[in-house]
Amino acid sequence: MFLKHFKIRSYEIGLLFRNDEFQGLLRAGSHWLLDPLDRVRVQVVSQRDPWLQHEQLDVIIRSGALTGMAEVIDLKDYQRALIWVEGRFSHILAPGLYAYWTGQRKVTIEVVDAREARFEHHDLKIIARSPLAARLLDVRNLQRHFEGVLFQNGRYQETLAPGLYAFWQGAAEIQIAEVDTRETVIDVGGQEVMTADKVTLRLNALVGYRIVDARQAVTASDDVRQALYREAQLALRAVVGVRELDAVLGDKDALVAELEQQIRGRASQLGLEVLSAGIRDIILPGDMKELMNKVTEARKAAEANLIARREETAAMRSQANTAKLLADNPTLMRLRELEVLERVAGEGKLSVVLGEKGLAERIVNLL
Repeated sequence: MFLKHFKIRSYEIGLLFRNDEFQGLLRAGSHWLLDPLDRVRVQVVSQRDPWLQHEQLDVIIRSGALTGMAEVIDLKDYQRALIWVEGRFSHILAPGLYAYWTGQRKVTIEVVDAREARFEHHDLKIIARSPLAARLLDVRNLQRHFEGVLFQNGRYQETLAPGLYAFWQGAAEIQIAEVDTRETVIDVGGQEVMTADKVTLRLNALVGYRIVDARQAVTASDDVRQALYREAQLALRAVVGVRELDAVLGDKDALVAELEQQIRGRASQLGLEVLSAGIRDIILPGDMKELMNKVTEARKAAEANLIARREETAAMRSQANTAKLLADNPTLMRLRELEVLERVAGEGKLSVVLGEKGLAERIVNLL
C-alpha cells in the first residue's frame, strides 16, 4: 500500500519530486518507491523531444542531475542560439536558461552575438523559413529590380541589393526604404501655359526616368516622384513662356531639348536619371484653332496660286522659246508641220498632196 511503481522506458527519463521538491532523475527501468504519505511524484519526459522544458528547470540544472545527460545553455541578453536537430534547423532561442537531452537525438547548438543588429548566416534562407524564427528575427526580402536603403536608429547604414536580409528584433530600430530601380514614366498632363505672345496653350508632357542613387532618392525628398513632377511642371512653363506661339509650334525639337535639359539638372540632385522627355499634345484654344485653320487655308491657297502662276509663266516662256527657234530654223519648222499633219492624219481620214512650196498652198484634196 505504501509502495509506488514507475516504469521508465529506454527513451524516457523520470523527474522525481518529493513534496514538490526536485530529488533526482530516474533512468530506464522499473522503480518502486516508498511513499506512505503520498508525497512522491514522478514526471516522465521523453528524450525524443530533446528540449527539456520545465517550470523548475533552474532547480534541476543547479542540482547537477543533468550532468552528462543534457547540454545546458545560459544565454545572456545579447546572445541568441540556433538549434539544429539531426542536421535540420529547429528554432532560435532568446536569452534565458535551456537544457537539451543528448542521449536520443543529435542536437547542435550555435550561439550568436545579437549586439550587431543585422543577422548574417550561410543558411539564412532555411532559418528565415522557420515559423519560430519570426518571433526573434525581422526578415526582409528585396525583390528583383529593387534596392533597399537601410537606416539603423535613424542613421543611414548601407544600400542593400536584391536579396534576403534578417535583423534581430529589439537590437536596434531598423527601417528599410524599398526603391524601384526600373524605368518609370510620369505623365505631366493638363498644363495650361501662356506663351510670350499671350496665347494660352494646354500641354501634355511625358518624362521617363529611373533611380540611380537610391540613398539620394530617399533622403533628398519625401516623395521623389512628386518632386520630379513639380520640376517638370516648372520647366515646361519656363521653356514655353519665353516663346511665341509660332516658335512653339514651328520648332518642337528645340523646345523638347531645352525642356529635357532643365529637368535633367534638377533630377540629378534627386538621385534620378532622366531617360527621355517629350511633349505629347499641344492643344490650342477654340478661337485660336479656327484662326490657325484659316491662316493655314489662306497660306495653302496662296501657295497653290503661286504654283499656278509659275506654271503659266513657264509655259509661256517655253512657247516663246519654241517660236523663236522655229523662226530661226525653216527646216525645223517644216518638220514640225509634218508632225502636226501626222497627228491629224492619225485621228481622221485625210489625203494631202504636197508640192514644192508651203503646206497651206499645196493641200489638194480633203476627204
